Amino acid sequence: LKAVASIGVPEPRTLAVTPFDASQAAAVEKAIRDSDLGVNPNRDGNVIRVTLPELTEDRRKDYVKLAKSKAEDGKIAVRNIRRKTKESIEASVKDGDLGEDEGKRLQKDLDTVTKKISDSIDELLEGKQKEILEV
Repeated sequence: LKAVASIGVPEPRTLAVTPFDASQAAAVEKAIRDSDLGVNPNRDGNVIRVTLPELTEDRRKDYVKLAKSKAEDGKIAVRNIRRKTKESIEASVKDGDLGEDEGKRLQKDLDTVTKKISDSIDELLEGKQKEILEV
């Protein structure tokens, strides 16, 4: 949609979609109607107005599940980065580029940063859950 139209938000639950090519307005309207968004677009000349429905309790729960999934993906990415960095530190110590004390200090710092980032993700998730479930 971004490639064929500009999207504006005139009101909190309304989108205004304006196709770059006026002859494509009907196709854009049909594509929005046929999507699985559950919205009914209204065409006003070149502007297509899409009113988004109020979220149901089930839909809110789906969004919370999605947020949890994204948070877990973030934590997995952080753990993978930690693992690769730890392997790099261990290889440097083994090769003699770093001393053992320096390697241990770097691993301790790495664990501290990893815990801090993981806790930050948890806090963001908790805040987002409250925001999503708020009616």
